Amino acid sequence: MREIRYLGDPVLRTPAEPVTAFDRDLRRLIDEMFATMRMADGVGLAGPQIGVGKRLFVYDISNRQGHIVNPELVIDDPAEVVEEEGCLSVPARESGRPLYAPTPRAAGVTVRGFDRLGRPVQVTARGMLARCFQHEFDHLEGRLYVDRLPRETARKIMQQAH
Repeated sequence: MREIRYLGDPVLRTPAEPVTAFDRDLRRLIDEMFATMRMADGVGLAGPQIGVGKRLFVYDISNRQGHIVNPELVIDDPAEVVEEEGCLSVPARESGRPLYAPTPRAAGVTVRGFDRLGRPVQVTARGMLARCFQHEFDHLEGRLYVDRLPRETARKIMQQAH
């Protein structure tokens, strides 16, 4: 299991670099990311959240699980959907649990990338899976969900955060 990085850690604000080696180390990293995500009761986890500035994420949500290396995200349905969203990297100081806020996201996306062996993958998603993909992709770009919130809401979240 890896240590989750919290708001304020520079790795969370730094765009991640592409993965270049599809080797045993990458496969071990993906396994460790799944273990870390599950221990923290998360549904998605991106490399920067564990201090690894590489473009990959894992997910386990809506009866779908997997990982995507070097993802590209395409918005298929730009209709805005606002739902509660939180982040393992933005926990409350007191409880250590993610802080949630209504967050706007696109209704539908397609993510293209590679699996742990370097084989191409493509996943089209709507609903919570689409939200998860957008959230994790933001991490790879150095963004957090609070960046998508109204300024006052973001300020309140950050005041409560770890």
